[in-house]
Amino acid sequence: MAARIEDYAMIGDCRSAALVSRDGSIDWLCWPYFDSPACFAALLGGREHGRWRLAPEDPHATLSRRYHDDTLILETRFETIEGCVAVVDFMPLRDGTADLVRLVRGIHGKVTMSMELILRFDYGASVPWARPLDAGDPSGPGMRLVAGPDKVVIRTPVPIEDIPGSLRATFDVCAGETVPFVLARVPSHHADPRAIDPLTALADTERYWRAWAGRCELDGHWADAIRRSLITLKALTFVPTGGVVAAPTTSLPEQIGGVRNWDYRYCWLRDATLTLQALMLGGYYNEACDWEQWLVRAVAGAPSQVQIMYGLAGERRLPEWEVDWLPGYENSRPVRVGNNAVGQLQLDVYGEVMDALHQARLGGMPADDATWEVQGKLVAHLETVWRQPDEGIWEVRGGRQHFTYSKVMAWVAFDRAIKSAEKFGLPGPVDHWRALCAEIHEDVCRHGFNPERNAFMQAYDSSELDASVLMIPMVGFLPPEDPRVRGTIEAIERELMVDGLVQRYRTSRVDDGLPAGEGAFLACSFWMVDCLIMIGRQDDARRLFERLLSLRNDLGLLAEEYDTVHARQVGNFPQAFSHIALVHAAIRLDALREDTRAEDDEDIYEHVRYRQARPAVG
Repeated sequence: MAARIEDYAMIGDCRSAALVSRDGSIDWLCWPYFDSPACFAALLGGREHGRWRLAPEDPHATLSRRYHDDTLILETRFETIEGCVAVVDFMPLRDGTADLVRLVRGIHGKVTMSMELILRFDYGASVPWARPLDAGDPSGPGMRLVAGPDKVVIRTPVPIEDIPGSLRATFDVCAGETVPFVLARVPSHHADPRAIDPLTALADTERYWRAWAGRCELDGHWADAIRRSLITLKALTFVPTGGVVAAPTTSLPEQIGGVRNWDYRYCWLRDATLTLQALMLGGYYNEACDWEQWLVRAVAGAPSQVQIMYGLAGERRLPEWEVDWLPGYENSRPVRVGNNAVGQLQLDVYGEVMDALHQARLGGMPADDATWEVQGKLVAHLETVWRQPDEGIWEVRGGRQHFTYSKVMAWVAFDRAIKSAEKFGLPGPVDHWRALCAEIHEDVCRHGFNPERNAFMQAYDSSELDASVLMIPMVGFLPPEDPRVRGTIEAIERELMVDGLVQRYRTSRVDDGLPAGEGAFLACSFWMVDCLIMIGRQDDARRLFERLLSLRNDLGLLAEEYDTVHARQVGNFPQAFSHIALVHAAIRLDALREDTRAEDDEDIYEHVRYRQARPAVG
């Protein structure tokens, strides 16, 4: 059975990512890209569906683990009666082949290690044909595994035993020794991948991540948590195209044993823009430029055909199907590949895209006529559809509604179009946009606000709350001192907080097309931190933020949700949305520590830009 979700670490090469459990087993890897079929799928089944375990033979070994400082290089230390070893796992960032490197380093004494490689292509379905590398291969001994379009080569000086269905090895490691294992993947019709020097690859990978993290322009009390979240977000970017995935996994359940199991290995416009906003706050504008070009390519064509998500290269067809041979994480079925939400209408994405591009320009991203042209077409199309009901930010499958948050973000889209045009002298019908802003604002305040509840509701003329409306003061739709804002925050605090964390909405009371039940939503809980700050409850905000930080695993990673009943993380992992919200809340709290009044997100961006621009002291 797979480990608890929080017991995994992520390693990656900005093309794909692997999940490594605390006991040294790689239980998930889609290769060579995030959305490729998994070759290790034990995460959603058992060892027979593919894994790579490397650990001491002693079942009583104790362990500890960490990332090398400011990198995505994982080190797991195993202590046994006989000695201590460290297993160092990483994925080198290089073009051409995809590599996964595992180094076993002797620390003291002598430890007997066991290696078991069970490779299963196509989500655990295809057993590869295993053959030794040719005698005299200059790269040394190893094995070649082939099935259909996939070929993987493993190279190691350790003798490997070919057991039907798996490769195994047992070997001793003494103090000062390093035993390497290098797994490389290429298409099966290509020549075997060239061997790499694993120690050189380690040094190069360490240098890359430390240089990248060293460019971070954020400091403050929570700098370590911010930097780890930004590294995680960077690892979810797909370097070849500039796309950003929401998570590297599919079908990790929002409730153990439930059916809310979705494929997040794609590029949502919402998640990607919010990821880029977090990276830009850290000073990473190169990623913003790359994503901007990805966006222009992805949405090219008729504005009416803009989708809420795309494939890594902008693919538009992401059909959803069920992998019926996988039993699912702790029997949470179905296991899904693809995502039918690709065809949904979600009006909020227009606002998030317009806001991200506006902030990018404010941060100094070079002007681009093609991008502004795309933005103009997006808001022109939005003008024709904003009055329609949609599926909303939570992608409900129970029918379209007039979701309040969707309308608020439609207002944001036109508001940021106005600000971009006025700030940067860009052409556009500013007076017309201003009139649309006023119309949408009045519409939301009339139909989205419930005077009897003194709160904004999930949807027009509804009596149900939704945590998404916590964004109202953060995007500048209403100021935090407006009594309707305070009333909304307090209503959500009373009715949607469970064991101190925020649920998206009451699944037992809202028809979202699925059975009730899910964990508390971590991003919404971080939004509550923001809102408590904005209404002057700084001590409550700090307490909630510290509680949320305590829910991270030992490596600083967060899934999508948290099950307060069973005290465990649930949902896809690690989740960009959760880490984005962490970064924003930490920055807002740091702004408070400097006695800066930061009302909405634009104030936060301005505060960060001021801190980045001011000269260093001392």
